[in-house]
Parts: sequence; C-alpha cells; structure tokens
Amino acid sequence: MKREYPERPIVAVGGIIFHEDTVLLVKRNREPAMGQWSLPGGAVELGERLEEALKREIREEVCIKIGIGGLVRLLDRVVHDKKSKVRFHYVIADYWGWKVSGHPHAASDISEARFVTLKEARKLGIHKEVEATILMAIRMRDEKADADR
Repeated sequence: MKREYPERPIVAVGGIIFHEDTVLLVKRNREPAMGQWSLPGGAVELGERLEEALKREIREEVCIKIGIGGLVRLLDRVVHDKKSKVRFHYVIADYWGWKVSGHPHAASDISEARFVTLKEARKLGIHKEVEATILMAIRMRDEKADADR
C-alpha cells in the first residue's frame, strides 16, 4: 500500500525506548515530519504482530535490540495537503521498552539516532504529542518498577 495519498489508514508502531534515564529519538529523513526529531518506528507488514513490527523497525532503523514493556497509547496522525486531501494517515500503536543490546546509529529512513534526556529532547524541538507520549511511558515504566519491588 502506498504511504502517500493512501486508500486507507496505515497501521504503524512507535517506540519509547529507554536506556537508563534517556530515551531514543530519531531524526526523520522523509515525510511526514522530515527533518524533525521523533520516536522510532514504522509501518506494520502484512501478517506481522505489533510487537514484532516494533522490534523489526527498531533493528532496521537504529540497529539495536529491544525488550517491550507494554502499550502506551493508540493515536492517529492525519496530514492534509494544500487542497485538503489526505496526504498521510497513520494509526499508531506506541509501546515503551528498553535497549537490550547494540549502539544506536542511523540505518534506514532516518539521518540520526541517539539516546537523550527529556530536557535534551525538548531542546531538539520534539512535537508536543511526542513529549506527552514520552511522559506517559515514563509513568508506566516507573509504575512497573515500583510494582516489581
């Protein structure tokens, strides 16, 4: 299915991936949001489960292996063109997780990848929805850590 001007919404996954007190961000090198810092992720392939898709996308984009903690939120992203036609439409399942192994570096679809603090992420100009999702994931991670003690 084509991503630009699709016939129906595209199912995608995103990851709020932690390493100690930092979160993984990627700088996009294609639309939508080209040149912006965001969460890593991408489209789910036919027959692929959501968590499998996230692990694959993170491996392909930033060359690290991750563990998955749980679903943070579902959201949709609709981008219209100047004529009000739907140019992009994604339904995104965002999961939180953690780095298991590897060192992040840009591989596909991105120009940069790095772990940053929330303060650094704000300085990079992340979108308010990205920040809100990161904050939700931090709460979920911390609640799980408290429950496991």
